Amino acid sequence: MIAENTQTQMRKGILEYCVLLIISRGEIYASDIIAELKQAKLLVVEGTLYPLLTRLKNNGLLAYNWVESTSGPPRKYYVLTDDGRQILKQLDMTWQELVYAITTSQRGAKQSDSQHSN
Repeated sequence: MIAENTQTQMRKGILEYCVLLIISRGEIYASDIIAELKQAKLLVVEGTLYPLLTRLKNNGLLAYNWVESTSGPPRKYYVLTDDGRQILKQLDMTWQELVYAITTSQRGAKQSDSQHSN
């Protein structure tokens, strides 16, 4: 139960970052974002994604364009704003710091284990 809660919090923590990374590659439709997240084994439903996209848009990190569709109503395609690109750069740096912290912690734990077994 404790591990499950921690795993959920870890996934929530990186969801926004992953969404910004996906959108940074170019205009994208919400269902395509969900498909990419699922492919990355970060399962997200529309009820989670749409409020996140709205919050990111309201914070000035995303914009959207309506594009006519041949198979139904117009579709909303999301893009990063200049502010969104700046935030993504900051998140990239934070991610690198976290990777370093985890890698260093893992190495330290392994070195400590080998020292105690000698």
